[in-house]
Amino acid sequence: MTGSADSDESKKTLRRKAATRRKRAFEESGPDVALRLAEHLLGCAELASANWVSSYWPMREEIDPRPVMEALNARGVGLCLPVVTGHAQPLIFRAWQPGDRLVTEAFGTSVPMASAHERVPEILLVPLLAFDSEGYRLGYGGGFYDRTLEKLRSERGALAIGLAFAGQHMDFLPRGPHDQKLDMVVTEQGVQAF
Repeated sequence: MTGSADSDESKKTLRRKAATRRKRAFEESGPDVALRLAEHLLGCAELASANWVSSYWPMREEIDPRPVMEALNARGVGLCLPVVTGHAQPLIFRAWQPGDRLVTEAFGTSVPMASAHERVPEILLVPLLAFDSEGYRLGYGGGFYDRTLEKLRSERGALAIGLAFAGQHMDFLPRGPHDQKLDMVVTEQGVQAF
């Protein structure tokens, strides 16, 4: 029991450190960082055959995926955004395209209206606090993406691409049995596949 409490406390400390690092990377990035991210991501062959891609609406100091979303929309790729439905539940995804209205929901996230159709993405663009050299990510602690990736991968396969500033890299992150590995991470400096 003590080991588990110690582990939870060390992850909280690690999340605070990672948030500080991400904020520093955000502040030090240039005005074109989202465009550089988009350039690297749009060069990934995996996106060429995707019908539906899930992204996220950026909050706080998350790297901005909106230029990627606009470019994918222009290519005819369907876009969707994640929605939290309840504690310890996988995410669902609602269709979205540039210009659609968003509403604020759980955790301050911006999501499509409840009337938007649900979709199942083949590729998920995933926000994170930190990533390591083996493809593991440090999220916000809710486990939503881990549960979602486990479900999608077991049902039909899904590709998970973490989006981050290069400064969010850490050598090693602690991981548990339910942590889902990313397939790649794309930063403003390039693509790292795992």
